[in-house]
Amino acid sequence: MTINRRSTQAMVGLATIMATLCMSPAVAARSDDAALAARVDHVLATTPLIDGHNDLAWEIRERFGNAAGVELSSSAANLPLKLEDGEMQSPLMTDIPRLHKGHLGAQFWSVWTPPTITGPAAVKMTLEQIDIVHTMVARYPKDLQMAYSADDIMQAFKAGRVASLIGIEGGHQIDDSLPVLRQMYAVGARYMTLTHTLDNDWADSATDAPKHHGLTPFGRAVVHEMNRLGMLVDLSHVSPDTMRAALDASVAPVMFSHSGARALDDHPRDVPDDVLKMVARNHGIVMVTFAPSYVSAARARWEADRAAEQTRYNAPPYAGLYIGQPERAKAALAEWDHKHPKPVVTLAMVADHIEHVRQVAGIDCVGIGSDFDGIPDTPQGLESVDKYPALLKELARRGWTDEDLGKVAGGNMLRVLREAAAVATRLQASEPPSSATIGQLDAAVTK
Repeated sequence: MTINRRSTQAMVGLATIMATLCMSPAVAARSDDAALAARVDHVLATTPLIDGHNDLAWEIRERFGNAAGVELSSSAANLPLKLEDGEMQSPLMTDIPRLHKGHLGAQFWSVWTPPTITGPAAVKMTLEQIDIVHTMVARYPKDLQMAYSADDIMQAFKAGRVASLIGIEGGHQIDDSLPVLRQMYAVGARYMTLTHTLDNDWADSATDAPKHHGLTPFGRAVVHEMNRLGMLVDLSHVSPDTMRAALDASVAPVMFSHSGARALDDHPRDVPDDVLKMVARNHGIVMVTFAPSYVSAARARWEADRAAEQTRYNAPPYAGLYIGQPERAKAALAEWDHKHPKPVVTLAMVADHIEHVRQVAGIDCVGIGSDFDGIPDTPQGLESVDKYPALLKELARRGWTDEDLGKVAGGNMLRVLREAAAVATRLQASEPPSSATIGQLDAAVTK
């Protein structure tokens, strides 16, 4: 008997369609979900997922003193501890089993000091945290590997290890010194956030009263020296004027290590649309954060209202309805919390920010910067470092192609690192290290 091949293919195709139509909605949803998960797994098997910001180094310092005191090879080893005030310490969001489960290819480990600590003390604390990162990586050589370049990331990724890079989270940590900046680069730092939550001597923060209206001449020299070194200029935490000034000054791509889109949440830590357009022209990257108040306007308002209520009850040493009565103030705040539930923030809202950055700056300028272990809680669905695939699956559900997913996962950051390295090679061929000081460059400004 002769069978027409095209007729057979048509019959098979019709049978497949009928079978799909006959699926229950629940079965069809599971099938779609499995297909999306398979796509994400394929993308993450070929492209390293790079997270721009994780505060584990600070958590290790605060909880254990140094990297020798923490066990990262088991999630169960990091159960919350009871603190002196009776509160329970939150569990860590990061450990090695969950890093692998989340398919993380590379992590920028943040090294941070409070912005109230300045001068040599800030330099010392920064170096101690850099040492924590190096010690942590050396302790788990089968799982972690230090990385200083895009090529290093790819080498670690192919070996099945998480590439570990270092980012300094505040310009106050170099003590107004270009030589200190260079030595931070020498011991592994590959980006520096120009400010943290307070202005420093040469740049304005997003969350402090403007002092310089952007960058001082020394601030511009810091940006240029970072370009010459190949250290990425991180503009998370800085004011919009500082963002614009740094983008004007930088001849290499910049980054936002953990920020959101201000059009979706009018928070000073997020990025305005005009700056997103500048990032596109700069070929930089905005790595979208999971910090709830930078993702949800309702959550940001709730946090502001709660902080005001807390101050109203107890603001030592002079103010507050229940000044000197901490238990009564605590009870009053608990009652306020009961009457004002914390707004829910979800994974889908983070995806909205990613999509907005893509729409304004372009697909080549968006990435992921969680801020795990630097935030008190997370959006639902993004509780810890094993949840990255769920975010990519949501983007795939919204129609993102595999190529798009690869770019947001890590391809864009690899490009930024390579372009910054190329700029550094060019500048180092013609420029020696700068010997300028803040006193020399900003003297006219301070007069």
